[in-house]
Amino acid sequence: MRKLQIRELTSEDISSVALIELMSFTTPWSEKSLFSEVYKTNSISRVALLDGTIAGYIFVQHVLDEGHLLDLAIHPDYQRLGVATALLVDVITELRLRKCRFFYLEVRASNHAAIRLYSRSGFRKINARKDYYNLPTENAVVMTMELQ
Repeated sequence: MRKLQIRELTSEDISSVALIELMSFTTPWSEKSLFSEVYKTNSISRVALLDGTIAGYIFVQHVLDEGHLLDLAIHPDYQRLGVATALLVDVITELRLRKCRFFYLEVRASNHAAIRLYSRSGFRKINARKDYYNLPTENAVVMTMELQ
């Protein structure tokens, strides 16, 4: 049985997170962007470790009574093991502690696996944003969940 641990993301994790980011997205965040997100006062950033190895990460912004999922990725070798679900549960718990009422996100319309994950986690589709993504140009599905 693999041991899953979730903890705060630190600056020492950035190189591992940046590698996963590069493998996961056509327009990845830079190491500088990842690093700056760790230290924002309204940021929740976590890594998931499987047997001590960084398997994935999540960045969420918290403003007033809303949470916004900015970035979530799992290393290809660790996908479909429950890592993304565990990260979502962790930040949803944190957002509830912070008295957030809503949590929302954008996801590529073609990312059916992510849309299923978010739906299973309690998010519902509310609308679309035309041409939100580039490389390739694609609509975003906007999803939200009520937390309180």
